Amino acid sequence: MKTSALLTEGVDALMKDAEIERLIAPRYDKIISLLNRYMKEIELFNPAYGLVGTNDSDELAVKHILDSLAPLGIISRLLNEVCAEGTPRIADAGSGAGLPGIPLAIVLTNCDFTLIERMGRRAGFLCGAKAVLALSNITVEEGELERTSPGRYALITLRALKSLEPKLLKTLLRACTAGGVIAAYKGRREKTEAEYQALKDICGKREIIPYAVPFLDEERHLLIIRAN
Repeated sequence: MKTSALLTEGVDALMKDAEIERLIAPRYDKIISLLNRYMKEIELFNPAYGLVGTNDSDELAVKHILDSLAPLGIISRLLNEVCAEGTPRIADAGSGAGLPGIPLAIVLTNCDFTLIERMGRRAGFLCGAKAVLALSNITVEEGELERTSPGRYALITLRALKSLEPKLLKTLLRACTAGGVIAAYKGRREKTEAEYQALKDICGKREIIPYAVPFLDEERHLLIIRAN
């Protein structure tokens, strides 16, 4: 199956969720076009920059692009809870290749995204991708998470970072608005529960929500941690 067809079929499968359909359907052709263009940018620069751990186009489509979009309905509902008015501000922490920030920004055009990346070459890639895709709702911030302004974001996503350690979690919570949310992309529930146990004294309330990625027979969960 050609990558473009695989990606399109995957997006179609995600649209069985009514909330995802509501977000994608009005701009369907544009979203598909931008996602494919974004994939081509990753494939072009990946050999030099090491953006993702695969050179296989189908794996890139499924494990990275579709995985980033799969919890879109959950993220949209969270934003409706924590940001009832105004433009939601979202940070993608340790953005790397722009995952999940860029796929989410392609769909959620009513949100302002900040892609935070400490590595200069990858930050440069993000700036280039923003220009190529003409995404005016994205800002690239090169630097450490610790330098992020406090109380700034209604939602913070993170996917590339392997684990939420106490120091990192405190940094992320500091960057959240009151009542803001951290949404960490995770794999198996058992491992996610174990990771949370080391953080429970810091974060208090949490949710672990499963989500399914088209064409991927692996567990995926979104770990939700709410700021006080």
